[in-house]
Amino acid sequence: MPVTAVSFDADDTLWDFEFVMRRALAHVLEELRRALPGPATDALTVEAMIEIRDRVAAARRGQGARLTDIRQEAFAETVRVCGHGSDELAAHLTAVYFTRRYEDVRLYPDVLPTLDALGPRYVLGLVSNGNSYPERCGLQGRFRFAIFAEDHGAEKPDPALFRVALRQVGCGPGQMLHVGDSLGNDVLGARRAGVRAVWLNRSGAANGTDIRPDAEIRSLAELPAICGDF
Repeated sequence: MPVTAVSFDADDTLWDFEFVMRRALAHVLEELRRALPGPATDALTVEAMIEIRDRVAAARRGQGARLTDIRQEAFAETVRVCGHGSDELAAHLTAVYFTRRYEDVRLYPDVLPTLDALGPRYVLGLVSNGNSYPERCGLQGRFRFAIFAEDHGAEKPDPALFRVALRQVGCGPGQMLHVGDSLGNDVLGARRAGVRAVWLNRSGAANGTDIRPDAEIRSLAELPAICGDF
């Protein structure tokens, strides 16, 4: 069946999430050092903050915790590591983090031209394990649906998340194409749901897995032609 809908991963597909996340954490660290000056915050690093967040996320896995709550718990733990126990400060740091994270989003140059090319022909949407909302990332009005893992109790590569997208669009698996940077999450999850998958491999990395996408591209600019081939 011809493709009628195209879904995209968000983080690291439409923008460089690692860059944005680290910049936001750097701003948080500056704010924390202003609030709690001293040796403990002087010694704190962005890497240490990432490790704390990863530990909190691992401890909360399977409990249905929202990503914003996990981030605030991580900042609360960070504040405790620095010798304090202020929930108010943790909440303030969370607000600083998300404000800066959204302000610093820079879409890859191929994103908007590709959406412009596909928009008149396909139903476009997001299927994401993250919590980067398109209206806060310069993508207002670009997508007809946005499916976030934390809203549905499943995350990629669970095919259930793609089935939510199929129900919202009202199409069959063979009519949807999913595009993402992760073989393990995007390609595997889509294929498990019967959805065709395009691996966006911007760096040209070797595929050392047995996961096989339906197509592989280096840039989203290649996508309109790919869609026409299915």
